[in-house]
Amino acid sequence: MMTTIMPEAILMAAEKMSAGGKHPLTAMFGRDETANGVGYVIYCYFEIPENKTVDGFKVVFNPNGSLEYDSITHIIPAAAWYEREIKDMFGLVPKGHPDLRSLVLHETFPEDFYPLRKNVKVNAKVRGERQFKVRTAKGEGLFEVPVGPIHAGIIEPGHFRFSQAGEAMLQLDAKLFYTHRGIEKAVEGKTPYEALPIVERICGACSVSNTWSFCQAVEKAVNVKVPRRAEIIRTLLMELERITNHVGDIGNIPAGVGFNPAISLGGRLKEKLMRLCEAVAGNRFLRGMIIPGGVSMDITPELCDRIHQVMDEVADGVEDMATMFREQENFQNRIQTTGIVRNQTAMDLAMVGVGARASGYSHDSRCDFSYGVYDELDFKPYTKTMGDVAARLLVRIGELSASFEMVDKLIELLNSCGEQELSVAMEYNEGSGWGISESARGSNFQYVALDGDGRIDRLFVRSASYANWPALPIAVQGDIIPDFPLINKSFELCYACIDR
Repeated sequence: MMTTIMPEAILMAAEKMSAGGKHPLTAMFGRDETANGVGYVIYCYFEIPENKTVDGFKVVFNPNGSLEYDSITHIIPAAAWYEREIKDMFGLVPKGHPDLRSLVLHETFPEDFYPLRKNVKVNAKVRGERQFKVRTAKGEGLFEVPVGPIHAGIIEPGHFRFSQAGEAMLQLDAKLFYTHRGIEKAVEGKTPYEALPIVERICGACSVSNTWSFCQAVEKAVNVKVPRRAEIIRTLLMELERITNHVGDIGNIPAGVGFNPAISLGGRLKEKLMRLCEAVAGNRFLRGMIIPGGVSMDITPELCDRIHQVMDEVADGVEDMATMFREQENFQNRIQTTGIVRNQTAMDLAMVGVGARASGYSHDSRCDFSYGVYDELDFKPYTKTMGDVAARLLVRIGELSASFEMVDKLIELLNSCGEQELSVAMEYNEGSGWGISESARGSNFQYVALDGDGRIDRLFVRSASYANWPALPIAVQGDIIPDFPLINKSFELCYACIDR
């Protein structure tokens, strides 16, 4: 049961729960509970790794009273984006926030429009105007370089405004959320099963992770335990998704410097893995397998043999790529000491995944929480301390080696599992729960609240990219602008994951 506090107590509660940064802020989001006579509520969840859980508090606002509260960003920098989004979506204003510009809602939305309040319909059509001022550095000899939102490649939209002194990047202001889809609003009133195909499609690269986090949250809400065989299969699917994405990423990072042989090899290996995913799930993104209560289909011994074969082939290819990277002096010159994120910065921003671990911040939900069968796989997070592009590349290569071993162990567990049950029946009723899983980019957190009819009253999605995007403007400072594509690709941040 979360502690309920009033707005004036938020600073003290946040400082106590954070324990000086020992417990990172996992998520902070709003919810409209006026229909229940409660009011508007802010939920703050912190990771408690020593207990392998999350804990936190909720702040209740009287809808007829003041909707202001003291910003916690100056004591917990990771709260900066959350507070801006809560202001956009619910109209709860953090006093003293260093940057109160809109985060999600762009200039074509009217002022005083708060889409996640219950009095706004799902199909509401609005048009208006609000101001947004891009932040730039000023001074003699400085100039600006605008990039995007439409880019030369087939990628999603984002606007980057660089403040330059010659080739050196002094400051970057990133404007994102151009294609926000309103998924959290769209699933209101749907059953978890009806919402499942939508959640699966939040992001193509994180289909398994998003679905698993969602199903964990739903299962906690209704107090259901998933069969062991289903947990093994879920864990195996997660590692297949991680391997596919890491292989694609280590083939994509060299694209930042035009290292074509590595790009080609990475693309060929990823295609091999996506064809394997199609053989396993019937589609290339492993969708349709994880469902509330378990999994929808088994992985046969024949498929296990094919997984073994493909893993061996891909592992050889990854070793070839690692050798290419080591032996190319020009490539090493470009990636070493480029795009540095210090360890303290990673901790302050509660970074996750590769971005955190490359800066010496050992933050991995597979170890920090008990879910799936990760407790039985005996692995430790792979970390580096340099915090640069080279470190993020090496962490991915190291994690691939660990994931190949985990796949072997998972297939052994699957073959020796006597239990054949794949799922349990779900009876939905009122309740709430959270779920977390480690995607290739880092932890994905989801919160689900069900109403008395077992329909979704609130879904909150915090992707790994949401936690890591604020680090990018810091990482580029002092580097030359031709290195921006390289730095950006080394994080491999997702637009779709935040445009949910």
